[in-house]
Amino acid sequence: MEKTQLVRDWRGRDYLVGDTPQDLINRPRSWMFWLPWAAMASIGAMQYGYAAAVPALAQARGWPLAQTLAPLAVWIICQAAVALPTVLLLRRGALGIRVALWAGAPLSAAALLTVAFARDLPVVVAGYALLGGVGAGLVYGSCTEAVARWYPERPAARVGFTTGAFAYGTAPLAVVAGLPGDPVGAENTLQPVFIVAAAVALATVGLAAAFVRLPPPHWWPAHIDPRAWADDRVALRREPRAVRQFSLGQALRTGSLPTLVSILVCAGAVSIFDVVALATFGGFSPWAAVALLLVLNGAGRACAVLAAEVTGRGRALSAVLALLCLGQLLLAWGAVTGSAVMILVATVPAGLGGGAFYPLIASLVREYFGERHTASIHGVVYSAKAVAGLVGVGLAALALTSSGHAAAFFLAAGLVLAAASLSATLRQPGHPVTLPG
Repeated sequence: MEKTQLVRDWRGRDYLVGDTPQDLINRPRSWMFWLPWAAMASIGAMQYGYAAAVPALAQARGWPLAQTLAPLAVWIICQAAVALPTVLLLRRGALGIRVALWAGAPLSAAALLTVAFARDLPVVVAGYALLGGVGAGLVYGSCTEAVARWYPERPAARVGFTTGAFAYGTAPLAVVAGLPGDPVGAENTLQPVFIVAAAVALATVGLAAAFVRLPPPHWWPAHIDPRAWADDRVALRREPRAVRQFSLGQALRTGSLPTLVSILVCAGAVSIFDVVALATFGGFSPWAAVALLLVLNGAGRACAVLAAEVTGRGRALSAVLALLCLGQLLLAWGAVTGSAVMILVATVPAGLGGGAFYPLIASLVREYFGERHTASIHGVVYSAKAVAGLVGVGLAALALTSSGHAAAFFLAAGLVLAAASLSATLRQPGHPVTLPG
């Protein structure tokens, strides 16, 4: 083991160099990527899996469709609210990552078992929405923090790939949930599917809890020279640096942070809405569209970060939002014409754009405001997902009323258009203002 030393680059960022993953955890750091990835894939069933299963749940349990959406809204609020303090407590050392994951494993499993067996909506709200939301927040915050800390040279790309599993890991459940066509068939299918999902969540999150560890603060991989990396043009293009380190209060005063929050609310609402809207769309078997949407939602997160390394994150975010808006307009067209082919075609841009903005916004937080206070600043942005959940569920409820899916898709397109317009105004804060000559 080499002697550890704290290195500082010309921007004032600290790097702890010397210890290798083998020294710290006695195994390659790839373990600290794939275990969180698997855990994220298993808990995605609580958000996207439940959303895709809304029609089957309502049919099997005799619940009104609109009321079946209420637990999903509560779950999203709880998950977003818990993810922020989890990351903050992990960074301060007040919460161990093993404790967070060990707590998240049974809570996540209990939530999925509640969906499998509960017949009363209040029980679903308590067991699935409240307990499951807390469990998912613990796991989500722990997994993203672990991956970002173990891959500090490219956190955006790695975290984007990990969070992508949150979506495409749910695709098999969405397919099965969309197959039954009668209440008995729905019940006979949903119960074993959610039981299996609970067992998988308990096993994968429990496995992550047994092995995942966090590196020391400021840890840096020994095979990369931090000072050379800080000046490398390729690295600077992949991971642009902030002009200076902003505190949360300073970030709020720039105007860029409120803009990022607004973008996430609008785009996040549409992303959630699309899953429910496609699952409840009449006239054809929706499972193929929902599964395709979820796979592309997850894949889009990883691809968007890689594309952003070439085009820049601001441009990539605008392009992603344009794709999502196009998807809503094509979905509206499909709803008006009743064309199953158009719905499937529209699912491609809607899916690619429906998840990619999450890692792009997270990486813009780092690019705009620096690494020192990333946890608290991004936590504020990610907490906006709670508002997005309420808006998304509201749009889904609208789609189930007499207004129909087409009107809801047009409203969704308007929301994304507003987000795209806001993204065009984003600028990296901290640069001196040049006076006209």
